[in-house]
Amino acid sequence: MELRALHYFVVVADELHFGRAAERLHIAQPAVSRRIAQLERELGVRLLDRSPRRVRLTAAGHRVLAAARDALAAADRVRAAAGEPAGTMRIGTAAGFSARLERGIDALREHPSARGVDVALVDLPLAARLDEVRRGEIDLALARGVRSAPGLRVLPTWTEQLFAVVSARHPAAGHATIDPADLAVGDLRIPSREHALFLPEALTAAMRKAGVEARAGRLAGTVQDTLVEVGANPRSWTVLPGDQVAEIRSARVRAIPFAPQTTITGSVVVPVDLPHTCAGAHQAAFGD
Repeated sequence: MELRALHYFVVVADELHFGRAAERLHIAQPAVSRRIAQLERELGVRLLDRSPRRVRLTAAGHRVLAAARDALAAADRVRAAAGEPAGTMRIGTAAGFSARLERGIDALREHPSARGVDVALVDLPLAARLDEVRRGEIDLALARGVRSAPGLRVLPTWTEQLFAVVSARHPAAGHATIDPADLAVGDLRIPSREHALFLPEALTAAMRKAGVEARAGRLAGTVQDTLVEVGANPRSWTVLPGDQVAEIRSARVRAIPFAPQTTITGSVVVPVDLPHTCAGAHQAAFGD
């Protein structure tokens, strides 16, 4: 039995309304319903009578509510003794978001609804990140290149310039900008789908306009592995957004902006039924 499920149950019991409870918890309503149903299965009793018009505690629900409050209070005392904050906002993230996360977390903590709330970062591949938001396991996620996702609200939040990343020995390594045609002879290295974005549509369109067909090599692993491979091969190249370029520490590669400039959109992804005020605060916090 998880403390989180008890917490959800107490909030629903306070509100006697799943929608209002979800708003207080800053998570999607289906996630609340699933947790309550799971708790009922674990306990083997029905805690709530639900109807289209109202939600009521059953007799067992009243008994469990008192015990749940005691359990949560005891957990808070344990956290206080350990110095752990009672409230936590979980953010799905990945490599290449460090600076944006630092700014965003500072901004979030200035919002009245998040004051005193701790932040936990959950590093996950993109598909898992979105799935965890959908299931209510994390509160929001940062993502690039995502236009829509079933059961989620995708909030376009920032724009990043895209860079060609080439070996320091590449013929164009010293250029101030790079034309897609300069990359025609090389092999495109793309991090695997679970670690990073695919070649963005904007870049594909730019290369076709220049009469260049990017020749994709085999998929690489992580972004870091991709950079090592590019640095070792003067003919290969990859594409990274500006925030990830800022985190490159290798002297074996060069990051060069495209001409004309090419960009990708970054988004905050939240549950579809998150209140607009909360969604707007998240979006504002992580914007440029």
